[in-house]
Amino acid sequence: MKKLIIAALLVVGVSSFAQDNADRPQRANMGNMTPEQRTEQRVARMTKDLNLDAKQQEQVKQLYADEAKNREAKMAEMKDKKGQGREMMAEQRKAMEGKMAAILTPEQLAKWKSNQEKMQQRMQQRMSERQGGGMGDDRPQGGGGNMEN
Repeated sequence: MKKLIIAALLVVGVSSFAQDNADRPQRANMGNMTPEQRTEQRVARMTKDLNLDAKQQEQVKQLYADEAKNREAKMAEMKDKKGQGREMMAEQRKAMEGKMAAILTPEQLAKWKSNQEKMQQRMQQRMSERQGGGMGDDRPQGGGGNMEN
């Protein structure tokens, strides 16, 4: 009887793990993709979501390609200016939004902004899940250390 229960639990566990990875095939492959492939994937997703015409597709593709080329230099610059990284990223997002506004229709821009916000929320949720399960749970709140000296 114990063997049967253990086997059933094993089957359920393996199948649920397999389904979890099947839901996110893109994330597993993102690390193996070249910047050009990522650009193509992003443009394809935007074309599907926003019904981009051919001219818009080409403009968005060029915009993302330019961003990919500049990303490495921006990352190195952010490492040098550690405290200003968030501000730089916010400025970059504003600039990207302005460039997208020049390419997309108002309806497409609204949907793109909505998609960007959803993506930001998913990223924040993943970050909190990663941090929540680690060493951070055991630490005392308020900066730690002994203040009674």
